[in-house]
This record gives sequence, C-alpha cells and structure tokens, in this order.
Amino acid sequence: MMRLEDCPKAYTSDQDKACSPEETVRRVTARLAEACQGVLDRTERVDTGRLGIPVFVGVCGPEARRLMPTRKQMGKGASAEQAEASALMELVERYSYFHFWADESNFTRLTWTEAEEKWPGQVMDISLVAASVNESISEVDARRLMDLNRWRFHAALDVASGEFRYVPLDWFKKLNEFNGSSAGNTYEESIFQGVCELVERHVCALIDRRRPVLPTIDPKSSDDPVLTRLVECFEHNGVTLILKDFSMDYPVPTVGAVAWDARTFPALSEIVFTAGTAASPVKAAIRAITEVAQLAGDFETSRVYEASGLPKFTRIDQTQWLAQGPRVGFDALPDVEDDNILTELMVLARGLMERKTPLYSVSTMHQAIQVTTNYNFVPGFDFRERTPNGSIGLFVGRILAEEADFDDAFEGLEVMERIYPEAYFIPFFKALLALRMDDPGFAAEQFALAGPLQPANEERALCAFYEAYALSRQERWDEALVSLDRALAMDDECREYFNLRGVAHFKGGRYEVAAKDFEAALAIDSGSPHDLANLGLCHKFMGNAEEALDYLGAALKMDPGLEYARCHYEELRQP
Repeated sequence: MMRLEDCPKAYTSDQDKACSPEETVRRVTARLAEACQGVLDRTERVDTGRLGIPVFVGVCGPEARRLMPTRKQMGKGASAEQAEASALMELVERYSYFHFWADESNFTRLTWTEAEEKWPGQVMDISLVAASVNESISEVDARRLMDLNRWRFHAALDVASGEFRYVPLDWFKKLNEFNGSSAGNTYEESIFQGVCELVERHVCALIDRRRPVLPTIDPKSSDDPVLTRLVECFEHNGVTLILKDFSMDYPVPTVGAVAWDARTFPALSEIVFTAGTAASPVKAAIRAITEVAQLAGDFETSRVYEASGLPKFTRIDQTQWLAQGPRVGFDALPDVEDDNILTELMVLARGLMERKTPLYSVSTMHQAIQVTTNYNFVPGFDFRERTPNGSIGLFVGRILAEEADFDDAFEGLEVMERIYPEAYFIPFFKALLALRMDDPGFAAEQFALAGPLQPANEERALCAFYEAYALSRQERWDEALVSLDRALAMDDECREYFNLRGVAHFKGGRYEVAAKDFEAALAIDSGSPHDLANLGLCHKFMGNAEEALDYLGAALKMDPGLEYARCHYEELRQP
C-alpha cells in the first residue's frame, strides 16, 4: 500500500523534483539495464536547435514495443538534462501502465453488488460513478447498470482523506484511457504531476467547449530567468506566443499557450495550442511553453502533432478569441508552491475534495523496475476527447456491445432500455453488437436508423462511419462512400474516416482521389503506418514508382510487420 510522506524539493530550476534530472537519468537507466532489459532502446535529442529549447525522445526497446501502442515517448524541459529525464520517465510511466493492466492478478473481477458484499463499507460511493459522467441517476438504477458487467476492482488511495477504497478501475480507464498516468522520483512527486495533468485536461475541455474570454498573461511580469529565456527563444525567432490564464478558479494555476510562426505557417509549421499546470504560475508557464516546443518541431520541420487536450487550429484567425481579455501578471493566478511537494499535493487534493471531486491514486509500479508510477483519477473531471453527452448507460452499453458474450450483451441492453427507454445510444449499441456477431447487413440498417437520433454531429458522424464500415464488410464500396462523405461533412478531424474513404476510392480504382484521403489521414496522425503504406500503393498504381518506394519504405520502417506493404515494396525494387 502506498504511504505518502514529506517530500522536500531538491531541484527547482524549470520543474519541481525530488532529485536532479541527471540523478534521475542515472538511476532509472541503471535499473532498466539491470532488471528489465528491452524496455528502453535509447534516448536521443530530436529538436533542430532553432528555438534552443531541447526536445528528447525515449525510444522503446522490443519489450516495450510488445506491450505499448507507441514506439517512442517524448520529453520536454528547459534544459537538455530535464528533457532527457522527462522522455525517459514518460516511457517508464507508459510501460508500467500497460504492464499493470496486462496482469489480471492485480484485479478482482466483480459486479458492483458483489464488491459491496465482499468489502462492506470499503467500496467507493456509487454516487461518484454517476458524478464521473455528470449524470443525475438514482443509486438503484446506477447499481443495476454497474451490475451488468464484472469490473476490475482494485484498492485506490483517496489522497485527501488518506483512506483506501475499492474502485472499479477499468470504469475509469474506459472514461479516461491513460490520462492521469504519471511517474516520479517519489509517490508524492508522481501523484502531484498526475493530478496536475488531470486538472489541465479538465479546464481545457471546459474552455474549448465554452470559449470564454480569459485574461492574457504578460510574459514580462516575472523575472524568473528560465521563463525569461524561454520567452526570448520565441521572440528572437519571430514566433508569436500568447499566454492565457486557464486556471478557472481551481487551486492550482493552469497556463494556456498558443504559438505560431507567420513566416513558416502553413508550409513548414503548424499553430500549436496547449497548456500546462503546476504548483506555481511561472512553472505552469514553463511547462506550457516547453510543451509547445515539444509539439512544434521548431516551427520549421513540417512536423504534424496530434491534438489532444486542446483543438488544433488550421488558420490564424481561429486564435482571435485568445487575443481578447484583460492583461494580467503572473501574480493574478493561484499558487500552491511550497518547498515540500507533499504540502502542495495535499492543498490541491483537499481543494478538489471541497468541490466534491476527490482525487484517487493507484500505484502501477513495475516490481522489477522499481520506479514510482501511478494511475490517478478524479471522478467528475472531463477531457476534450470524451463526449459531453455521457451517462453510465452510454459506457456500460459500449462495454456490452464490444466485449460481452452475445446473450449477456443482449439481456444487458434490454435492462438498459428499461432504464433509458428513449436513449439515443441503445440503437447504436444494438447495431454494434450485430456487427460483432458478423451480421453486417442488419448492422448497416441499424446504424442508418441510429444516426438521426444522435445528439450532436460527432455522434452522427460516428454512426455514418460505422454504417460505411458495415457496408464495406459486404464489399458495397459505392454505398459506403455515400456514408463516409456524410460522416466527414460532420466531423473532418477523425483519421479513420479519411482512411476508410481512401480504401473505398482505392477499391474503385480512383487512386489519385484515394491518395488525397490517405494524405488527409496522415495530416491528422503522421504516425500511421497503414496510411503511409496505402499512400504508397496509390502512387504505385498511378505509376509513381519513386514516391511509392518512399512511402512504402517509411511504412515498413515504422511497422516491419506490414507484409502487404513489403510485397509491393520488394516488387518495385525488382530491376
């Protein structure tokens, strides 16, 4: 069981840590080499040097690639030492997270009622499950819904009270994915970093949906030498940087940052929009600015970053609302800075408890590596990628449709229909279940019926996409194109929509049109080997052998297991 203790800071230059970044790198790389080889391949610096703000990546070794969906993790910091430590700890954090979830012995699989019977008085209050999706529902109905699945229960620390409660951990994973995972030199450092990221994601989700007028921070209102140097890195290169107060009355400060280079945008750079949360306003700003540097590729490398906590702008005029608002200094933002990280953590945890959004944490430490990692969550917190139309039924229904045995899923959906007699998501899940049961014809019909019932364009677009996918399973590609055009008219930020439309055009022999869709998919996620390979195939069939080899080669470098790409690549290399 975790035990929180005093944690004095030993490093405070650009981030607050319990030891120096050099010591972190030495200790963690030694542990990996000694006890868990194959997790880390190497760390390397990847920025061009233009901004003078270092960016590192931790490259996954074969053992990490076996478990993780990504092949590298990025790290940021105002110094090279901190950026390298950040990349290394990010990799250990994610590897430990996936290793933790892969080990079923970490969990006890129970329905909600079974858990309450097994641990009377020790299970999280079910009202917090409803609060996690902002739903007003009776406890009786909440229990009925949570009894439709056996959850992975695990003990979690309620940080403010110091008590442990058994929680359905995979419920929060379903809501938050890996948001809230963290690593640190100590539990206190790790948990504080994790909850700061949760606060950051939550306030960013609120701000993105409401677009309020917020104060603009004067970057010259602090004489901190690290912050001053970072701001000058942007100024000296002609890069516009706007800092905003995103704190939204939470105990800790959050600084939003948007930046662009008018000279290189859009040919060689993007508009980068991100945020940072920390104990002090200056450290929050440093975190946001170094995050910009991490995502921007020095505003000269055509780097494409994947939007997460905040949207990606494609035109400078979309940033105009961020230029509004009164000008304030850093001292206008909240501040919980202390020499002891435990003190900062407890001030924040108690502040969240007062808002009825308690902080919970679980240790995900890998026993061989012995580096502190955690999974943290705050019931009631949001993040941008989650639908604003959530409910317990929505997420339980998704689990039933995607994972449960057919009989259990069918009966569960009937229970849900009695609790939510006119819910928009019931027809969608029935269609999804039909698709999983290999009845694509019926599924396509049901997705078509479900579409108009959805509450927003994003959900309607998803129905249209699944309708197209069901049609594609029957090789009805022309009909699928109609559905995909409809999906993309409502939501053009989803890589999968462009990918499937590209496949549909490819199947019809329209290689040039298909290539444009695969290019659009790569503009959203440049790390998609399938889209690179598909783009290579388009160029092959258009007669562009050189371009085809480039794209197919890049895809195979990213994923050597793409055999269809390898066959075409080898064929093109034949004399």
